[in-house]
Amino acid sequence: RRALEALPVQPDFLLLDAVTLSGLSIPQRAIIKGDGLSCSIAAASIVAKVTRDRLMVRCAADYPEWGFAEHVGYSTPAHRAAIAALA
Repeated sequence: RRALEALPVQPDFLLLDAVTLSGLSIPQRAIIKGDGLSCSIAAASIVAKVTRDRLMVRCAADYPEWGFAEHVGYSTPAHRAAIAALA
């Protein structure tokens, strides 16, 4: 929703991976396993993952004890151990 609001141009239609966004006036279609069926959804998923991974690496500079650069926020044994030790 925030991403849509930040766009300089409102899209005509939304293709979404499995979810529907309520309260929008933009027509939309949720596609189950959409990243495997739609090139547009797959590309958006890749962009989102790369962006998130880069953000986690930047966070690692401020919080090296959390190991963000290695696990980039995924629930790995190292990430769970950091949560148990530091949270």
